[in-house]
Amino acid sequence: MKCPFCPTVESKVIDSRVTKDSAIIRRRRECESCGKRFTTYERVEEPIPAVVKKDGRRETFDRMKIAGGIKKACEKRPISTETITSVVDGVERWAQELGDPEVPSAKIGERVMEQLHLLDEVAYVRFASVYRSFKDINEFMSELNDLLVKEKNT
Repeated sequence: MKCPFCPTVESKVIDSRVTKDSAIIRRRRECESCGKRFTTYERVEEPIPAVVKKDGRRETFDRMKIAGGIKKACEKRPISTETITSVVDGVERWAQELGDPEVPSAKIGERVMEQLHLLDEVAYVRFASVYRSFKDINEFMSELNDLLVKEKNT
């Protein structure tokens, strides 16, 4: 590991700790040349599938786009930032676990809607209205009626 203080690449690990969520290892290191200490973080690099858009374009998976859409849908709702981050983490993990090199954006959107439906019905309807691009009030009402039917059956 290259020392941030000098050009040496030799360092020794003094201490290693796993973070709370066990996803990252924090290591304290000491440069063998200058003796200064620094911290590094290691995480497993998991393959993230490409996203295939409706028009056939391919993009890299962007968790910030998903988080932005969810945050807009959850605006002025009693949903914490930690909960939103947890939903985004779950969608990202789901996409990775599919094992496919490409995932259609429609599948990702449906997954987000499933999670929002469990979390908050208002946020779900807000997200669905943008995601599904309702053309008129009848389509919107149809979605609300479906939601009410599901709620009665639960």
